[in-house]
This record gives sequence, C-alpha cells and structure tokens, in this order.
Amino acid sequence: MSEPAIEVYEVEDRTFPPPADFAAQANTADQSLYDEANADYEAFWARQARELLTWDRDFETVLDWQLPFAKWFEEGQLNVSANCLDRHVEAGKGDKVAYHWEGEPGDKITITYAELLTEVKKFANVLKGLGLEKGDRVAIYMPMILELPIAMLACTRIGVAHSVIFGGFSADAIVDRCIDAEAKLIITADAGYRRGAAAALKPTVDQALDIGAPSVENVVVVDRCKTDPAMTDGRDHWWHDLMAEASDDCPAEPMDAEQLLYLLYTSGTTAKPKGIMHTTGGYLTQVAFTHKYVFDLKPDTDIYWCAADIGWVTGHSYIVYGPLTNGCTSVMYEGTPDTPGKDRLWDIVERYGVTQLYTAPTAIRMFMKWGAQETQKHDLTSLRVLGTVGEPINPEAWMWYHEHIGGEARPIVDTWWQTETGGNMITPLPGVTTTKPGSACHPIPGVFAELVDDNGNVVTNGGGYLTISKPWPSMLRGIWGDEERYRETYWSTYEGKYFAGDGAKLDDDGYLWLLGRVDDVMNVSGHRISTTEVESALVDHPAVAEAAVVGGNDELTGQAIFGYVILVGGNEASQELGDEIREHVGVKLGKIARPKTVIIVPDLPKTRSGKIMRRLLRDVADGRSLGDTTTLADPSVVAEIASRAAESDED
Repeated sequence: MSEPAIEVYEVEDRTFPPPADFAAQANTADQSLYDEANADYEAFWARQARELLTWDRDFETVLDWQLPFAKWFEEGQLNVSANCLDRHVEAGKGDKVAYHWEGEPGDKITITYAELLTEVKKFANVLKGLGLEKGDRVAIYMPMILELPIAMLACTRIGVAHSVIFGGFSADAIVDRCIDAEAKLIITADAGYRRGAAAALKPTVDQALDIGAPSVENVVVVDRCKTDPAMTDGRDHWWHDLMAEASDDCPAEPMDAEQLLYLLYTSGTTAKPKGIMHTTGGYLTQVAFTHKYVFDLKPDTDIYWCAADIGWVTGHSYIVYGPLTNGCTSVMYEGTPDTPGKDRLWDIVERYGVTQLYTAPTAIRMFMKWGAQETQKHDLTSLRVLGTVGEPINPEAWMWYHEHIGGEARPIVDTWWQTETGGNMITPLPGVTTTKPGSACHPIPGVFAELVDDNGNVVTNGGGYLTISKPWPSMLRGIWGDEERYRETYWSTYEGKYFAGDGAKLDDDGYLWLLGRVDDVMNVSGHRISTTEVESALVDHPAVAEAAVVGGNDELTGQAIFGYVILVGGNEASQELGDEIREHVGVKLGKIARPKTVIIVPDLPKTRSGKIMRRLLRDVADGRSLGDTTTLADPSVVAEIASRAAESDED
C-alpha cells in the first residue's frame, strides 16, 4: 500500500453526545436505521420512498445499476409539486404557513400552502401559455423572493426542467448555461435588494441575450424593485400581467421517477460548466429523508430555516424540495446577514421562533468576527438543531457556534454533500451521533463511503480520497449532453467508485474528517498537508477571525504554505503578530505545516455567494498577474492583498 494521500495531524478529541432530553424526543435515537440500511440498502430506500412520498403509480424495480448509470424506482410515477403542495392541502393543512419571507428593506410576506399552490398552478399555466411542454428547459435568474420557488414548482408541475442561475452571476454565465441547456425561457426580476440597494438583474439578462442565446424565446420579469428596466416587445413579459390572466386550474401531471427534474451547473476543471442532472423520484426521496432525520424535523411545530441561496443546491434541496415535501414551515430571506444590522439573523430567529438553523462555516466565522454581543441582543432559545453546510468547519468555529448560538445544549449537524450528490451524504444524526467539533462523523443510513489511497486501496485509518462505493437515490444522473465527461470526471479515477474530489481522514474512532478539495491539498517537501487543517490552526489563534491558506511555488520544498488572515477587532496588524500566528501553527500542527508567511489582510476575496476564491490568493502567492476578478463581491480586496503581500516580502 502506498503512503497515505493526506498527511494526518492533530485530531479533535472533544466529544458531544446528544443531550438526553433531545434524544428522548428525537425522530431516531438509536442505530436501527443504520442496521436496516446495512442489511438491505435497496429495501431501506424503497421503504423511505413509499413512506415519505405520495406515488401516482408504485414502482417495482428499486434500483437498476448499470455502472455508472443508476435508475431508482423506475416504473413509479409521481409529481414533485403535488408532493410539496397538493397532498398537504388535501389533508386539511392548506392554512399552514409554507414560508415566512423577509425582504431586505423590511418587507414581510407569509404564504400558506394553499396560497402557494394557487400561485404555482397559475404560473404553470403561464408556462403552458408561453409554449413550454414536458421535457423543455427554462433558466431562472432571480433574487431570493417567493416567485423563485413558485417558478421552480410550476416547472415540476408540468415536467419542465429548470436551471436556476445564481443571481450574482454574469451575463456570460447566463449565456453558457442557456446555450448548453437550450433554454426556451428566462424567468428573472428587474432587480433584487442587497445591502439596501437594488442590484440589477434584468439588464444582465438583456446583455446575455445580446451576446447570444438563440434558444431563448421569452423573458418573464418580476417587478421587485420598481427600477423600470427596458422591456423588449414580444419577448419580455411582466410576471404580474401574465399571472393576472392565468387560470388556477392546473392538475399535476404524473411524471416517471427518472423524469429530469432540474439542471444545476457547477464549475469543473475546464472552462465549460457542467450541467448536473437530477431526476424526480430518487432525488425527492433522499432530500425528504435527510431533511426529516438530519434536522429532526417536527413539521407540526418546527420553524425551519436554511439561510442559503436557492441559486445553489443547498437551496434547491433544503429551502424548496425537502421542507415542502415534509410539510413544514420555513423562513426564507432576501439580502445579507449584515443589513440592516449585524444581528439580522438573530432578530429573525427570535421573532419567528426558529427551531433549526442551517448555515455555512463562512457565515459562522463572520459572526465570530462581529462578536458575541450581536447574538446576545436576542433570545435564541427556540433553536433545537444547528447545521453547517458548504465546506468543512474548523473546530474553533464549531465551538463558537455551539457556545454562542446553541447555548452549549443543541446538537450540531455538520453536513457533507455536493451539487452532484443532491442531498446530505455524511452527517451526524442529532439524536444518535456523539459529535466531534469539525468532523462530519459518518455516512447517513443507506450511503456507503470509503477512503482510498493513490492506488485505490481502501484506507481504514488515516488519510485518503473520499469515494462512494454504492449508488444512492439522489445521485446525479449524468452531465447534460456529455455522457463521456460524466464517466471521466466522476468514475474513472477509482474503478467502480464515485470519486468526490475531496480528501478526508478517518480517525481511530472511525470518524470522517473532510479536508476539502484535493486541489486544496498542498504538497510540501513530499508531505501532503490540508489547507483546512492549517486554516483551523490559524483561526485557533485568539487574534485571528478568519483565514485562508494556499500553496505557492517554492524552489526548495515544491510548495510553500501562504496564510492570509483577518484579525479579530481590537488587534493591530504588525510583523510581530504575523510571526506569532505563524509560530502558533507550528505548535499546533508541527513545523512542516507552518506557513512560509502569514499575511494580515483586511478581507478575503469572496464571490457574491461567499466562497473564498483561492485561485486569486495562489496568484498573489506566486506573483502572477491576477485573472478575472469580476465575480468577486469586492474586487478591490485583491489589490490590497497583493500590496500587503509585497510589503511582507520586503520585510
């Protein structure tokens, strides 16, 4: 067996069992689901599909697995919007709140399941009136307003696949996605509110269509911010005008379980984005199951909040499809956590009595930077479960979340999954799992993960590459229009296994620790060192609020570690403090993991969705000219970082 793929350092040794009072009322508090799935995982998923969903026609074949292609519940038929809406209304729950929506300027809307169903039926008829048919594709480029889930659900009602494009993306991104999907329609808004101002969307769509997306025949525009955008006669239509004339009589059409539900584009190793394909029955089964058990959902009493954007897979699965399938009340919001104040999230939690909060480690570190005084302004005792998503969470941020948001009494579910996986894959179950800060713990029941080394041999302790060894219901069904790219990207590295592209380690107790993308694993003098572990060590220093680490070229060691840190308020940047932070990493992880330099910066280069663009930090470390910075929330940050880096070199 070859050397472990990932160098393993200190393992977090604090453990947090489920609180006894929580476990006593949890949806599951023992190993029975795991035992059932391990005994027969196909039968396990078949039971979940039948118990959690309503089928127009039952399935006979649970799984048809022709590596690398899976079909789940193949003969079955169902409709997603009927599972999300109609069945709840028919069960007498039409008056139940589906969403409490909060707009950034202080707008508030509460919409019930019955009201949401009416709007979805009407917009489904709008789609039909514009010539859309089963199997067509539409692009959705919208802010976080209620018309977004309405549009998605209307598509599912008539078998039209949607491709949601994050509202911060450029015209070129819209063009690429519309051309690839051959989208016939774009649904957008004039603008959306962000930090107190209207951020234009319709002009970006116009620019995209000027560049060229010949399949697009119509554009539907929500008048969100009253910005009076240009409207092209015959092509552009106001949402409110179309809805005023639309009938609310639109029966849900039964769809095959493998009917394409949506495309969601994700970046790849080439410039061309990958259109990830998700279908109907298997996807809905897994998101409903994980939403119920990972968040210990009590639909009759809980107020659930996934504070993500629907433009990403997290919002698809855990703002729209999972919560509505399970019939719960959710919170949805437009804007940013710091507007109108830095306590915005905690104000919303208190006012609505939010019981589950699902957010990103990046946001938690931002809250840390702002300070616990913001959380202390509000009563957060309604919270029952805390969740994290999007990237591995460092133990320090986990503990801050535990102490300042969870009051040291709420389970934290640190979830690993991807656009490609569709739903949660590796995560604690809050009534069952004893957690460790920073570890996603174990695969969910019915999902089977293995770590392998460079040669594909299974690793039972230590570092390796994360693979999935058996198909799962919500797995991607391919890359739109490119079967060979699907095989090559996900199934060619390790025979018979899905390679997630992430490194991970298994500790002595069998807990999984996600280490980020393999591209973010640095090779220093032959030692593979995870950026996540170095970032955790940097943030462990009391003066550091947030950190990012990249590998830069080094003539002696191959790669050297460059750390970029933001200081906690009240600390002054100095060469001495940078050296102290650098030495702190050496103490925590060993000298091999000590950064070559620590650069103190005012901010990090983040996209509008909050992800750190490490590519730009690598460019700074290597002294290269900077590439495209247009997707950054604040492009000026990079110039300031480059200036700080140059000063550091001179020192």
